[in-house]
Amino acid sequence: MPIRWRLTFFNALSIGAILVVLGFSLFLLLRNALLSEVEDTARDRALAAAETVESGEGLDPNEAERLSLGGVFVVVRDGRGEILEQTVSSVPYEEIRDPIWYQALETGQPAAGTADYSSGAPDYVYAVPIYPPDGSARVVEAGRSYEAATKTLETLTAVLVTAIVAALVLSVGGAYLLARTALSPVDAVVRAARQIGESDLSKRLPVRNPRDEIGRLTSTINDLLERLEAAFARREEALLRQRRFAADASHELRTPLTSITGYARMLKEWGLEDPKTAREGVVAILEESERIKGLVESLLALTHGDAGAPLELAPGDLGTVAAESVKAAQAAAGGKVAVEYLSSGGLVEASFDCARIRQVADILLDNAVKYTPEGGTVTVSVGQENGWARFEVSDNGIGIPAEELPLVFERFYRTDPARTEDGAGLGLSIAHQIARTHDGEVEAKSEYNEGSTFVLWIPQSRPAP
Repeated sequence: MPIRWRLTFFNALSIGAILVVLGFSLFLLLRNALLSEVEDTARDRALAAAETVESGEGLDPNEAERLSLGGVFVVVRDGRGEILEQTVSSVPYEEIRDPIWYQALETGQPAAGTADYSSGAPDYVYAVPIYPPDGSARVVEAGRSYEAATKTLETLTAVLVTAIVAALVLSVGGAYLLARTALSPVDAVVRAARQIGESDLSKRLPVRNPRDEIGRLTSTINDLLERLEAAFARREEALLRQRRFAADASHELRTPLTSITGYARMLKEWGLEDPKTAREGVVAILEESERIKGLVESLLALTHGDAGAPLELAPGDLGTVAAESVKAAQAAAGGKVAVEYLSSGGLVEASFDCARIRQVADILLDNAVKYTPEGGTVTVSVGQENGWARFEVSDNGIGIPAEELPLVFERFYRTDPARTEDGAGLGLSIAHQIARTHDGEVEAKSEYNEGSTFVLWIPQSRPAP
């Protein structure tokens, strides 16, 4: 059953139960009030008549008329039950079923009950035993018909039943409209949700009132859709990068493999007959093999980083790593490019994997030396700022165009045409990945034809895994 109907039935039943309880309570209160008014009047008139008769005075016409006001009748009996005086005579004596007088006479105490005196029977009768001065026992009865009270209660019952039924019908209609109004945003959300597909997560659910429960739920779903859209976008980006990575890797491997295949075919067919040609072919095959080896090692390094290879963290001095890397770069540069280390004059301590950070330093220095013209200068410095250790490499080389600077950490990316020689374009990707595994970052700044600066930031304190 839909929630709308369940809410309607629940509200209708609740309101109906409340109306029935209130109506029944009102009926009981009015019934008690009406019946009590009949009984109290009969009792007061019986006591007044008993006082008059007991004093030896009879019920004169004026007194009888006064006592009979409001439909009250008064009957005076002797000790045998015979009626001596009465203000009502519509019912013959032999048809009066009234044991009340006898009960009052027997007990000597007032008694009350119902009897059939008037045409509007049943009547409430109140009997009072009295003993006049003449010594005879008598009983004075006063009664009043329940007919008027009964008719009033019947009318009240009809009015209450009609009112309860009408209120119940109105409550059902009101509950349905209220449930429909309250749940109408849900219908709008359902319609909007059906239009949202995996291929298009840009649509959002309508929020009519962000402060109510449905509004908060819809806002939460919209937040979820936003996160899902971002996640799908990242997934698509990752798949695209993966496909591009596979294509680039295949391309990078195809070139040296093609060269190796060509030289090997040449040696097989005729190259071995010429010692000089054979040596050149072997050297070329060896060089291409080393190139493939370097590419595979770079790919393995990236794969291990993607898989979350564990770090061997230990406290160390970043300045020591910088000095060792600078020394190796100076040897590799062979004096064509000046590589200088500006010591900070103190320890730059941090918690890092020494081998991995040394790899980053070598990559940054290798790039700086490679793309700095002969006679240029590469400067290395270290420092610490606000809990971060800094390793900085600056050069006055060819620089990187501003539009290409955000892409230098992409895998297999190389600027064109200045950076297309040597290497597979994985060095900066590896450096960036290693920095991220240390909860750090690599920043790149550059001015085209003026030089570049790469900065490695790693936190000085990092809990060991």
